[in-house]
This record gives sequence, C-alpha cells and structure tokens, in this order.
Amino acid sequence: MRLARHGSAGAETPLISGSDGVWHDLRPVVGDLTGDTLPSVLAGVDLDALPVVERPGRFGPPLSGVGKVVCVGLNYLQHASETGAAVPDEPIVFLKAADTVVGPDDPVLIPRGSVKTDYEVELAVVIGREARYLPDEAAAAACVAGYAISNDVSEREFQLERGGQWDKGKNCETFNPLGPWLLTADEVPDPQALGLRLSVNGQVRQDGSTSDMIFGVHELVRYLSHFMVLRPGDVINTGTPAGVALGLAGTPYLRAGDVVDVEIDGLGRQRQTFEEA
Repeated sequence: MRLARHGSAGAETPLISGSDGVWHDLRPVVGDLTGDTLPSVLAGVDLDALPVVERPGRFGPPLSGVGKVVCVGLNYLQHASETGAAVPDEPIVFLKAADTVVGPDDPVLIPRGSVKTDYEVELAVVIGREARYLPDEAAAAACVAGYAISNDVSEREFQLERGGQWDKGKNCETFNPLGPWLLTADEVPDPQALGLRLSVNGQVRQDGSTSDMIFGVHELVRYLSHFMVLRPGDVINTGTPAGVALGLAGTPYLRAGDVVDVEIDGLGRQRQTFEEA
C-alpha cells in the first residue's frame, strides 16, 4: 500500500492506494494519518469500500504529527570517503525537530546569513509499532511500517563551523521535505537494494544505492531502540550517499531559485524550489 496526505498545508486529508495506483479517500477509516492511527491502517483496509480520489491535490508529509526525526550521519561508505571522515564504528546519531518536516514539493527556505545550504537524499524509515531494547534485526524489521523519501537539508557552516553543534545546521525551518507517500514495508522486499538520486537544476549530484550503507535499515532500528524508545510515527533518516556539495570540491551550495529533484526507487519523487527565508 501507499499512504499519503493531500490538500493545503495544515489541512491535509489521508489517502491510500493499492497495487493499481488508484488513490482512495481514507477518511471513512481514519481522520488523519498519525502515529496513533497508523497501526490500525496497517492492520488492513478494504480499498473497494473507499471513495476514489481522481486528482489528488498538493501532497503534504505522509504523516501528521511526526513524533521525532532521528538522523544518522556518515552512513554511506562513499559519502564518508568524500568528506574525509573515518568510517564510524557505531552509528552517528542526532535529532531533527519534527517541525522541520514539510511536504515533498513545498518551498525550502535558505536561512538568513547562510552560505552553505546543502542537500541530502535519504531513505526515511517510518516506525509502525513501539520499539525498545530490540534483540535482533528480525524484531526490528517487524517494527517498520514503511519507507519514504527524505531530503535532509543541512547548513554546513552552521553545522560544522559554529561551535560543533550539528543541530544548528539541521533544524532550520522547512529543512526536512518528506514524502510524497509512505510505501508499506511489505512492498519493499529489500531496503538495502534501492537506488537514490538527486539533481540540482537538472544536473545529477547524487546517484547511489542503499547497498552502500554502513549500518543497514534493520540494524539501525535495533541499535536505536537501545538508546531511545521508537514509537509509531517516528521517522529515521538513514543517511545520504556521496555527492553532497560538502564533499565535492568546487560544487556550489544551494541558492535562492535553485530547483532540487529527489527520487528513490518505488517511493516517488520530490521537487523543491529554494527561497530566501
């Protein structure tokens, strides 16, 4: 299944689609897609009983009220190499505020004073059941509701040159476009075999595969559950492949007017136009 939300910002309504790609109004089942309602939707829905939505409007984030966004840094071998960083022995973890999450095609605001706003295509994992002290990757897999595209937008000067606080460069408003939909885990037989691509103004900057991850999806869920409780509706940004502006000498950072296209196999596409805050 694909789960999504469409409509104007702050007034989105839930959608569901089966293998035929037809969108249905999910409101007869749940008022919105949230961490609280997600488990009941995953338990099964009779699509034939739901009204068809012929032309969905603007797609918002596929979940409302995201609990927390847990991010993993330097989780692709080639990305670690391009930035000159050592391959980490354990996942590098930081948090991104849930209020950074916006729709997949919404404008992204370049912070005032920014000179190093960067892009990062990432596979987002959405949690579907509570995960705490998971014993193994099989238990972790059972806690994954599905997958979506995330653009972990970052301001590198704020992140790396302003006192060593990664949070400063990761939590600017609009810095986490998410969606357009959540593809349920049963539709992704191998999350370590997905292609990820990102272009800026039509020029490909990132073209990688989740097979390059240092710590795989299920290992990340297992690992994180020993440091925090993961709850339905939480999101994990699992890292980015090579090709970010930070790692490519001479590659310009993002400026107002730039258009960024983001794609992951089976998860749809995003397009953001960057604007001054």
